[in-house]
Amino acid sequence: MGKASRTKVDASRREKIAAQRAAERRAEQRRRILIASGSIIAVIAVVVAFIVIKANNKPSTNSSNGPTGAALASVVSKTTNVPASTLDKVGSGSFTGKISPVSGATPLTSGGKPEMLYMGAEYCPYCAAERWSMIVALSRFGTFSGLSTVHSSTTDTPSNLSTFTFHGSSYTSKYLTFTPVEMETNVPDPSTGGYTTLETPTKEQQALITKYDAAPYTTQPGAIPFIYFGGKYVSIGASYDATVLSGLKWDQIANDLNNPDSPVAKAINGTANHITAAICKMTGNQPASACTATVQSLEKSL
Repeated sequence: MGKASRTKVDASRREKIAAQRAAERRAEQRRRILIASGSIIAVIAVVVAFIVIKANNKPSTNSSNGPTGAALASVVSKTTNVPASTLDKVGSGSFTGKISPVSGATPLTSGGKPEMLYMGAEYCPYCAAERWSMIVALSRFGTFSGLSTVHSSTTDTPSNLSTFTFHGSSYTSKYLTFTPVEMETNVPDPSTGGYTTLETPTKEQQALITKYDAAPYTTQPGAIPFIYFGGKYVSIGASYDATVLSGLKWDQIANDLNNPDSPVAKAINGTANHITAAICKMTGNQPASACTATVQSLEKSL
């Protein structure tokens, strides 16, 4: 083979080798791009998964597994429509609390009506018990909407009581204004050793609880629930033995409210009658459907 022929062969071989190496470089580049893209996608997937997990585990004020839909509507209906005849039959029931007259206080009003202020927390078992009675009593003067279920703390005693929360609810009445403040959730806050904040009292509300959630109105300053009846009366702490609700679901409690001989009715309805008596003193015994003879007899104990 002549020199010119060998030169042409060598050139052709070099071109083939160069082409192969270029193809290999392009393949390597594509492989690196795919690896980089895969890593980016993996990182994005991890971030998205973290966000989803974080969202699903954020503090919830309604981690109750309580009734929803028609079942919730049934529980609310039974709780807000306890017959006056049943309440009258229960009378004082097993009420063990104390509603004390407030001396020298300025009347608390809102919208031209006397105001009933409640301050409590979702974790609090005594608040859990009191809410049932407040809802029964207040439903004789007006209408709730947006009530939802919650349970009290699983570590307090008594624990895990089925109840409602006032957070997110509203109340309308031509006789009085009801202002609830659920200060904390039932979700523990490891940073404080308490529970996560839910609603913050106004300066005026904080002043009332500071002044009246103290002696001589209570032997346990700072206790909740705290109920302030328009500058006339105050109720602090448990009004009945909350263990009567232990182990009961919402529908069981609601059903028992209509049986005046049940321990649940004697506790919740008896306390509701005393709360009703305090409200009737605020409203001038209006309406007559709420301020019955039985209720007016309880007003004498205030």
